[in-house]
Amino acid sequence: MTLQQEIVGNAMQMAVVNLQPGQTVYCEAGKFLFKTTNVTMETRLSGPSGSGGAQQPQGGAGGMGGMLRQAMGTAMQVGQRALAGESLAFQYFTSTGGEGTVGFAGVLPGEMRALELDGTRAWFAEKDAFVAAESTVDFGIAFQGGRTGRSGGEGFILEKFTGRGTVIIAGAGNFIDLNPADFGGRIEVDTGCVVAFEEGIQYGVQRVGGLNRQGLMNAVFGGEGLSLATLEGNGRVILQSLTIESLANALKKAQGGDKQGPTGGLFSTHAG
Repeated sequence: MTLQQEIVGNAMQMAVVNLQPGQTVYCEAGKFLFKTTNVTMETRLSGPSGSGGAQQPQGGAGGMGGMLRQAMGTAMQVGQRALAGESLAFQYFTSTGGEGTVGFAGVLPGEMRALELDGTRAWFAEKDAFVAAESTVDFGIAFQGGRTGRSGGEGFILEKFTGRGTVIIAGAGNFIDLNPADFGGRIEVDTGCVVAFEEGIQYGVQRVGGLNRQGLMNAVFGGEGLSLATLEGNGRVILQSLTIESLANALKKAQGGDKQGPTGGLFSTHAG
């Protein structure tokens, strides 16, 4: 059953989802806006379990052993989300007694995007990009390599979406869709500008320039620090025009607490 949704708004978009009777959508805690009275809301620590996201009944097959395995699985999911700095719980919304409506939004001024998964390719997204998804879409955490992660900011921990159905993500500023294959197979971007990309795209981090005069000028005065994210392959990539760091620095400056300094590069104070 296809998720009927509409993304509305401009500078701060929201997703309005129409649920068919019995259809379920879930979101990260804190992304819910409104619902009609015939839509039930339930908060769970567990994410949707595979094969359509149906939850196992409390007294399901396997008896005590099955319940123990389910509890351990839930604890591992919660532990992963805690390490990733994600919400520990999900909210599930199910329409009863006819069609229902639910509204969701991100937490930053910017765009939203509905991604359609067909079961052949996963999608990866930056932390906090997830807003809501059908119960047939599985949410997971992907840990990138230590070297890449420590250098790449958002790159160390990514959200991973698998299965079939619709997943809604949000970012800051405006979105642009690119395919590295259209640009010689590789693009280089600010590490904070990556919103999401399809499975098959190779994500990495590289130093800005060499250890020479121009490389040091790029790092100190260029505003990008020492690293750029690299995206290679043939697949869809979504970038955002506003980074969380630049938004935080703009707010600090407006409040008279700007610590970025005159260089705007290596000497800037990173938010958080």
